[in-house]
Amino acid sequence: MADTAAQIQYRQEYIHGFEQRQSILRDTVTTEAVIKGNQAVFLVADSGGASTVTRGVNGKIPARGDNLNQNTCTLTEEHDLVQKTGFNVFQSQSDQRRIMQETSYGVVNRKIDDQIIDQLNTGTIDTGGAAVATLRIFSSVKATLGNAEVPFDGMICNVITPACEAYLTELAAFSSADYITKKPLEGGDILWADKAPGYYMWMGMKFIVHPNLPGVGTNAEKCFAYHESAIGHAINTAGIDSAVGYDDEQDYSYARTTVYCGAKLLQNSGVVVINHDGSALQLS
Repeated sequence: MADTAAQIQYRQEYIHGFEQRQSILRDTVTTEAVIKGNQAVFLVADSGGASTVTRGVNGKIPARGDNLNQNTCTLTEEHDLVQKTGFNVFQSQSDQRRIMQETSYGVVNRKIDDQIIDQLNTGTIDTGGAAVATLRIFSSVKATLGNAEVPFDGMICNVITPACEAYLTELAAFSSADYITKKPLEGGDILWADKAPGYYMWMGMKFIVHPNLPGVGTNAEKCFAYHESAIGHAINTAGIDSAVGYDDEQDYSYARTTVYCGAKLLQNSGVVVINHDGSALQLS
């Protein structure tokens, strides 16, 4: 005889759904805190490729000016607002107020990365037709940046798709202990914050895996190699504002997350767009 008094157990601790919940890229670009206003101006200064001169026949040294370029980053207000009625909260499983706050914070953090990626995608130097990751591609990227006098000072970052990482792990030059100290095929320690994607140091450049690059999982993926000084990101000095509250009159709870921020391409020569084909590794 079948039992007729089955009981259902609902787990009160909720499980995070799969989505990016924090900014991965903001620490890889030049950042500026804005006290007041809707614009931040980044000054890029160099000699303009000047060469030394000799003293003229008049006994004076010819003078020159510096090459100064001001780049304006416009900040926009970015919000995410979640609302749930008192009855929604009452009848639902787990801590709904905490869920609202955490998901709202994640939405705003993804926006910061989206702004940086959008500016990276305006770079005009690329690797040509989409192809799977090879040692030659990243050797070409490094050479291209070097030819543009981009310094190899530990601040060059390659942000790549999961498929690009997968192809790299098949290269002995990337995964073998003969070439690197952190072994991707062994996992290794996560070098970012708790549960965030890790990064690798290879060929003197940082490699970060990002799940939300343009075309991810297709034959038209966009990966990027860039120097920290090639992209600027501005944010209000207060940073991300997270408010949680309750409206007595209408009996609803809310979580609002707000940030004022923007990104700007500062030096086109410091960005290489890597056209990658990741379609063969995307399971249906």
